[in-house]
Amino acid sequence: MAPRVQLEKAAWRWVDSVRPEDIHREHIEIAYRICVPPCKRGACRRNCKGNPNCLVGIGEHAWLGEINENSFHNIDDPNSERRDKNTFVGLTNLGATCYVNTFLQVWFHNLELRRTLYLCQNARAEEHNMDSDYEPRSICEHLQYLFALLQNSNRRYIDPSGLVKALGLDTGQQQDAQEFSKLFLSLLEDTLSKQKNPNLQNVIQLQFCGQMSYVTVCNQCGRASPLPSRYYELELNIQGHKNLTECVTEFLKEEKLDGDNRYFCESCQSKQNATRRIKLHSLPHVLNLQLMRFIFDRQTGHKKKLNTFISFPEQLDMGPFLEGKEDEKCVYELSAVLIHRGVSAYSGHYIAHVRDARTSDWYKFNDEEIEKMEGKKLQLGIEEDIAETVKSQTRKPKCSKGYHCSRNAYMLVYKCHREEDTDPMETNVDVPGFLQRLVDRDNRKFEEWCLEMADMRKQSVDKGKAKHEEVKELYELLPAEDGQQYEFVPLEWLKKWLDDSTVTKEIDNGNFLCSHGKLHPDKVGEAKRISVKAAELLFDRYGGGPRLDGSTLCEECVGQRCRVLRLKNQLAEDYKEVTNLVKGPPKSDEGYWVGKTSLRSWRQLALEQLDEDEEETKHIDGKTNGEGPEITATKEYGTENQDEDEEEMKTFNEDILCRHGGLSILESERRLVTEEVWSKLRVYFPRAPQFTQLQEPCQQCLRLEREGKENEALNRMMASEQKSSLLNLFQEKNRPTLTKWPQETDILYIVPLFFVDEWRKFIRRPTKTTPVSSVGNSLLLCPHGGFMFTHDSMLMGDAQHIALLWPGEWEVISRHFLVDQPISICQISQATPNGSSVEYTTQPELCRDCREGFIFQQQRDMREYAQATVYVRKVIDDKRLMEAAPEVNVSGSEAEDEREEPVTKVDGERDPDFSQIEDGAKRQRLSDSTIGAAASPAPMASGGKSGIRRSTRHRKLRGEKALIVSANQTLKELKIQIMHAFSVAPFDQNLSIDGRCLTDDSATLGSLGVIPESVICLKADEPIADYAALDDVYQGMFLFLSFFFFFLFLLYTLNLLYTLNLLYTLNLLYTLNLLYTLNLLYTLNLLYTLNLLYTLNLLYTLNLLYTLNLLYTLNLLYTMN
Repeated sequence: MAPRVQLEKAAWRWVDSVRPEDIHREHIEIAYRICVPPCKRGACRRNCKGNPNCLVGIGEHAWLGEINENSFHNIDDPNSERRDKNTFVGLTNLGATCYVNTFLQVWFHNLELRRTLYLCQNARAEEHNMDSDYEPRSICEHLQYLFALLQNSNRRYIDPSGLVKALGLDTGQQQDAQEFSKLFLSLLEDTLSKQKNPNLQNVIQLQFCGQMSYVTVCNQCGRASPLPSRYYELELNIQGHKNLTECVTEFLKEEKLDGDNRYFCESCQSKQNATRRIKLHSLPHVLNLQLMRFIFDRQTGHKKKLNTFISFPEQLDMGPFLEGKEDEKCVYELSAVLIHRGVSAYSGHYIAHVRDARTSDWYKFNDEEIEKMEGKKLQLGIEEDIAETVKSQTRKPKCSKGYHCSRNAYMLVYKCHREEDTDPMETNVDVPGFLQRLVDRDNRKFEEWCLEMADMRKQSVDKGKAKHEEVKELYELLPAEDGQQYEFVPLEWLKKWLDDSTVTKEIDNGNFLCSHGKLHPDKVGEAKRISVKAAELLFDRYGGGPRLDGSTLCEECVGQRCRVLRLKNQLAEDYKEVTNLVKGPPKSDEGYWVGKTSLRSWRQLALEQLDEDEEETKHIDGKTNGEGPEITATKEYGTENQDEDEEEMKTFNEDILCRHGGLSILESERRLVTEEVWSKLRVYFPRAPQFTQLQEPCQQCLRLEREGKENEALNRMMASEQKSSLLNLFQEKNRPTLTKWPQETDILYIVPLFFVDEWRKFIRRPTKTTPVSSVGNSLLLCPHGGFMFTHDSMLMGDAQHIALLWPGEWEVISRHFLVDQPISICQISQATPNGSSVEYTTQPELCRDCREGFIFQQQRDMREYAQATVYVRKVIDDKRLMEAAPEVNVSGSEAEDEREEPVTKVDGERDPDFSQIEDGAKRQRLSDSTIGAAASPAPMASGGKSGIRRSTRHRKLRGEKALIVSANQTLKELKIQIMHAFSVAPFDQNLSIDGRCLTDDSATLGSLGVIPESVICLKADEPIADYAALDDVYQGMFLFLSFFFFFLFLLYTLNLLYTLNLLYTLNLLYTLNLLYTLNLLYTLNLLYTLNLLYTLNLLYTLNLLYTLNLLYTLNLLYTMN
């Protein structure tokens, strides 16, 4: 079938030879494409929209063959969501929460932890009404309900979104799994410590906590300095190691502190050689071993994953590593292995292999999917194969019996082997009754959902079979035979009728009607011509209308289109003729004024007007029924470079109309054309404004032009007079200040700075700016007429709102401007026994009530905010400086009073990456939005205790991160946000603001004095160590690296100089040889002698320079050594 554009042209090809009054039925049917042959099945890949007889490619292929019943629905079998017998329940991955799911499965299989959580008090769950859904609130409640569902739910997997939301985790961003483990255990420990049952308060410590100490021994006096500490997991370095024993041994090995890294012994009171090591004093029941696979790469500045193979045993004897118990056995059995799939530290997937405590079978937990391992042994081979990459050349080493090897394991969980663990009473954990009732309710809802889904599947299949029979019956009746009656239905409706995924609505032909209530010829491409019999069946079953049969072909629309197309063809000829006629000036005195813009774009305007006339046929009841025809005004009819006047112009010749409707006074925008040209243009624009050559321009515009010039001259004269009278004020020279009161006067006058700025604008551009006529000093007054600023505040931030005037300047301003209220400030000197005192008074006087009320409101607003920005800056604590500064612990109640006093920042805080740059405050303009509302005095107080200093725009520093917080947000919630931003667990965070430490986790940010744009300093706790020794290490490393890089630079410089000298010598020799050859043709003997002498001299000079350079280098190296 021909393309749609060709069908469009063929439908109107007859208009060149047929006038509108000679149109017959034959022409109408050609315009509506009634005679276009239909497409055969398989002839076109998609439906021909330009052919109303094409019924191929509208979705019929899916119904004309045999159909599988499953295609009638998209509902999966609900039984696939049911939990199989003797299997565990999975957890839904909410986007990037697979690392959370792995830890939840590991903790669920910790029977002691699960039993403890079930014993926690939960009054809300016990008293819950089973008629409504149960919504846990605290983390403990979420874990109780989640573990109960994991144990007895009928679902194959459950949704942990409630717990994830309670933890404040971002489901779309993958967090640090190792940091999450620390965070969760700390939160759980804090929750259980508040339980009334003493047996539950220390479960986390008993299960996961061990004791160790950092011991430093001085080699001189033998004094040991132990620093005890608790640990919940051991972080083992795996770089350079092959097995777990090597990692633990390195963790506990003795470290020598000598040379520049010597230890400052408090007993010797000097730096001494020493040794340092970690000693394990006790082990927890559950030993978590973190394999540090994710490390910071200093070269790239990002984290990277170590894909080192590490072997680990199924049974681990920790006795040899315990201090004082090396001969005792302390056997641990492997109970879980956490795996990270992927080569990047910022992406990948987390899974867990967990051993069932009851059956000792191993299971792989992969979010919703749970797989039981064959046999009783752990199998990691498949996971390692998945993680292999094409570039990886490392082969997996062979493992001994009882050992496993992995390149993706990042955490190993060992459980202490005890005989009582095999007791059936210890391995069975019963769900409490109040939780079981909630689980039973959820199971009933799941069963109801399964029945509902099965019923929906059956209904969809029955409906699909009925639709299949209907389509096969009706599709054969759709084609309309030649000479038979026919009707039109929308193509989109037929497609939706054949699309089983959408609901079939009634037939709507309303969008196809023209202004005469018939089928518009431009809409025939969006409709299909079908037989009357098929139309009757479709309308009987689905309803709709109006019915469009053969009698609804619109003769008026076809005639209008014929006229428009003929005029467009005539327009091309008239355009050429008018273009030739306007090239020269009019030959007679009788001409007509035409706008230059209109004359350039008259053809485009004519086409648009013809299209508008045609568009009128598409409107019925005030609504547009569709888009225009394919043959419309396009860019080819107009010029490409048209200005805004051409684009905005709607009527021909309107560009020479003034606002009064007369002839414009701008003669440069119009030109004269002959009567012949105007008569041709008049055919296309009969209602265009007409002006003869003798027509006079608009008199009102001429008068306004004269008045405008007079006003500009008056403004220039006014600006010149005011500038000469107030020259210093305009140039901002010799201005009075309050910091150093001028000796020549005791009184100064005050005006808004906004007035001065606007006045200066007028002086600079008097003809473009409106003159300033009044001074609005009421902006600086309160509703009672009192002044809103103090002398001290005007020395600080309020100085940006006011301008000071000399008395002489005030006299000039009083004569030239209307002043609503004079404002002045006076200096009064009084003699006292101790000398003289100076006081400052204002007229009007200060309104103290409004001033204090505004300051109070301002301070309250600073503590009642929502969605404000604060900045968190991570700093390094210099211990030696911190010892000299007292630490101030501030609670929520104390911060209210302390916030108003300026607080000095605690010494010893420094940014590890950069130094802070102080911001410069920019002067802000005093406007109506900031000052001057009569009911709300807007000046902001500043200075002393009268208010809070106006904050300047914060300059965000590198490494600093902005957080969105609210005043009612607790400090604990802020710490969770900081954990996501900096990967620092809340219990390792030390937060301070303006030198005050924030310690009360339950206090709100508003009560702690955290205001918008505050900078909060974050100090992260590091492993306990001697900071002085670390400082010595850093200094030694710095000196060593400095010398090393200097030596490399020196060698590079010497090598470069030698290479340059050699290249220069070779190049010079080549040049001299070339010159020697050329000069030989002229004076062979003379040039040969000169070249020989020059070469010998040059070689001697180069040799001398090289010798001096070598001696200087050796001397420099000797000096450095």
